[in-house]
Amino acid sequence: MRRSVKARLILPLMLLLNACVPASHSEVATRAVIADSTLPPMKQFTQARPAQPHVSNAALAEDFLDLSFRMESGRALPVLTRFEGPITLRVLGQPPATLGPDLARLLARLRREAGIELREVTGGEAGITIQAVNRSQIRRLLPQAACFVVPNVSTLEEYRRARRSPATDWTRLTERRKLAIFLPNDVSPQESRDCLHEELAQALGPLNDLYRLPDSVFNDDNVHTVLTGFDMLVLRIYYDPALRSGMSREEVAARLPGILARVNPAGGTVAPRPARATPQVWSRAIQTALGRDVSRNARLNAARDALRIAETQGWQDNRHAFSHYAMGRVIQMSEPAAAQAHYQTANALYARTPGTTLHRAYVATQRAGYAVTIGDGAGALALIAPHLPVAEASENAALLATLMLLKAEALEIEGRGIEARRVRLDSIGWARYGFGPDWAVRAKLREIASLNPRNG
Repeated sequence: MRRSVKARLILPLMLLLNACVPASHSEVATRAVIADSTLPPMKQFTQARPAQPHVSNAALAEDFLDLSFRMESGRALPVLTRFEGPITLRVLGQPPATLGPDLARLLARLRREAGIELREVTGGEAGITIQAVNRSQIRRLLPQAACFVVPNVSTLEEYRRARRSPATDWTRLTERRKLAIFLPNDVSPQESRDCLHEELAQALGPLNDLYRLPDSVFNDDNVHTVLTGFDMLVLRIYYDPALRSGMSREEVAARLPGILARVNPAGGTVAPRPARATPQVWSRAIQTALGRDVSRNARLNAARDALRIAETQGWQDNRHAFSHYAMGRVIQMSEPAAAQAHYQTANALYARTPGTTLHRAYVATQRAGYAVTIGDGAGALALIAPHLPVAEASENAALLATLMLLKAEALEIEGRGIEARRVRLDSIGWARYGFGPDWAVRAKLREIASLNPRNG
């Protein structure tokens, strides 16, 4: 990652199932013919239901300092920087139709949950400029980035001219006055929204990601796709009147006990969780294991390294679980039974780690998909049921649609065809938001249908 930007990396957790199932072919027998003409209308989330964070103030103070005074690359940030005074925001380029409603909902949440007021403007300069551009324009500048945020520019052309200058170096900032967020406009509505949430959060607040945080978008595992209650609490602290731009880590640390007692009073009675720093070597191994354009041998070796490091560190948290998940993803085509053992271990570790219900839902897609392939409809249904409300509450349409499509195939296996068709039809509206264009939705329908042994 270049030192001048903060980017959301392409970590393919959202590729839900497609690395573990047989290739989908157009001739696969499928009952998803409902999608062959006109798809049902897209569904969108309308009400945020973030879980309230349950975190000790001692742990929260450590998390806040590590998030705020270091880049993800490991470079230290000498002072706290934020916007001082009113913040304006504008949208340029060719945004997808769903961006407006998603942005309005996010701004309302920031106002209500974090106490941050952003005023949207349509002309002139703005403190934050969101420019919607093609994916190819982003990839030409940052091949591994889905989207990114840069200080002291307002357009992609300005960034091209200034990308290697001190002006775009976060470590040289003393206050945030102008920056730009570059979002893709030719991806699924969900991917565009996910980028919006993460990049706007980092435009306003912390620039670091910490794998140790299970319930946060400030985590490169990309499990959470919208800002969580924890994230809103971090942003509320970031803009507390007791802090200001230019403060050192020591100065902020001195103010945090009073701030946390005020904004998170329940945190004074919560026992702090033990949390060790995450070695960069583990982070790199995870990125390689789940990366694109990497050979299978390289991915397998990286997954083994990540698991070995997690065990050596003695972790019993989401990072150890994620290491098993990564191993399962790498070997599921060649060793499906062994992959399921890793998924089961990951699920058990997540179950003991607070704030990981969404992680368990991801694991459930892999376990339920395998159950469908061996004709265990009842087992698949049992695995899926607890995670449908989790996916919906987390506003993850791609995950929700995948779980529903798996449920439909499991119902078919159990001879409950009428229920299966109803669930499948209901899933398509979420799939349109989660996966995007009609061809992508149809491909997902064929992919999930191909798991069912009754479809040949």
